[in-house]
Amino acid sequence: MIEIRTSALRESKPHEYLLRFLFGGLCSLLAGLVAKRYGPEIGGLFLAFPAIFPAGASLIESHERRKKRAIGKDGTLRGRMAAASDAAGAALGCVGLALFGWTLWQLLPRLHSALCLVLASLVWLVITPGLWELRRRRFLARRCRGRSKVSG
Repeated sequence: MIEIRTSALRESKPHEYLLRFLFGGLCSLLAGLVAKRYGPEIGGLFLAFPAIFPAGASLIESHERRKKRAIGKDGTLRGRMAAASDAAGAALGCVGLALFGWTLWQLLPRLHSALCLVLASLVWLVITPGLWELRRRRFLARRCRGRSKVSG
């Protein structure tokens, strides 16, 4: 389920935010250097790198593992599952981002840039949650088929 948990903000320590900030900044710097050397098309490919995802995934995994260990369980599998779920969301977000970029690429030569940004954002806003919902329904359908095989 998609949810917003503001309590998760308190779970992270200042050094974890700093790690994400530094990693994101380094990725942006690298993309800028590549763009300066090889042009904006190639630089844009590097800018599309999920700058804070690697740091975020490792932090999610360690937070989930820590929670399970606090109640006397290993938590390794739970941490990996939480990071994998985050990766699934990142993959779907990348599809939305690609369509956002494609929309801008197609519309910018013909329309005002502000309108292009609004339209591309709408594409992203419709596609990404739509893909998440499709994934969720597929997961639920698979889960229901698995139960009917066990009971049948």
